[in-house]
Amino acid sequence: MPIHHSKVPDFDSLPEVKGMPQGCAWGLHDDSGKRDQCGTLNLLTPDVVKEAHKEVLKGESVALNWKMTNVAKPGFGRKPLEHRVFDLAPFKAHDDEIHVNTQAGSQWDGFKHWGHQKTGLYYNNLPHEDIIGTLDNGMHHWTERGGIVTRGILIDYVRYAQRKGIKYDAWTRHEIPLSAIKEIIAEENLKPRPGDVFIVRSGFVKRYEEATDEQRVDGIQKNHNYVGIEGCEEMIKWLWNNHFAAIAGDTIAMEAWPPQGHWCVHDFSLALWGEPIGELWNLEQLAAKCEQEKKWSFFFTSAPLNVPGGVASPPNALAVF
Repeated sequence: MPIHHSKVPDFDSLPEVKGMPQGCAWGLHDDSGKRDQCGTLNLLTPDVVKEAHKEVLKGESVALNWKMTNVAKPGFGRKPLEHRVFDLAPFKAHDDEIHVNTQAGSQWDGFKHWGHQKTGLYYNNLPHEDIIGTLDNGMHHWTERGGIVTRGILIDYVRYAQRKGIKYDAWTRHEIPLSAIKEIIAEENLKPRPGDVFIVRSGFVKRYEEATDEQRVDGIQKNHNYVGIEGCEEMIKWLWNNHFAAIAGDTIAMEAWPPQGHWCVHDFSLALWGEPIGELWNLEQLAAKCEQEKKWSFFFTSAPLNVPGGVASPPNALAVF
């Protein structure tokens, strides 16, 4: 069986992996010689799920997928959504076809999306050259383990910044420091638990919704600087030592983009830990609901696309109160 969260080493105690930086978790969840495919999702044991279920008090839910048509002109050369509806004559019926780049809207980054940039190795020592032709690290493994069911916690940086008088543009490389995150956690009366999905509202979606079409092109297609959590040693160690099952947010890259220096969140989270990263989630209704309830934790579910060998997926995520 994969290792229980109570026995997961802290960052500085993780065993050395030859040729990789300290903090590499390859092999930690391998089971009797079988290569692990699910990384930190292994922390979602039955006891974690049953405890998370206690968050359901009202039976009310909020969907976290943003409209798939919203990023009509994606950045980084990605194609926008194509949707075709067609008649099934002679039947009185219709089908539709959807062509989508899974990085062009609300998404989970899977473990084939991003490798450790210095070595070109992906989660659990999968070489870059093998990615296209293998099912290893594919999104379907998340489905086969039962999807993602746990507790989610929302860190509402937008609300915090407004209260503190912090002025910033979500379409600039504004870093959300760990000190602010810790303050917000205390203010929201949260206690992070192993297996939580850690979700940060940065204001990216709010900025997009309030912008004109021209501003959206300038801010997303032409500009590649975005708000996100700070990539630094303190943040990386804190994320690992809290043993989150996944991290997510409403911005393009979760971390302040572009990354700078050694402490790239994508490198550690996706490539070295096998920890999913959620991006471009619509957290506006969730933030309003949390504010209304004065409760920033909730039951969380996600059913990614069951595509064998898939690189990423819409999250199909729900927060239940």
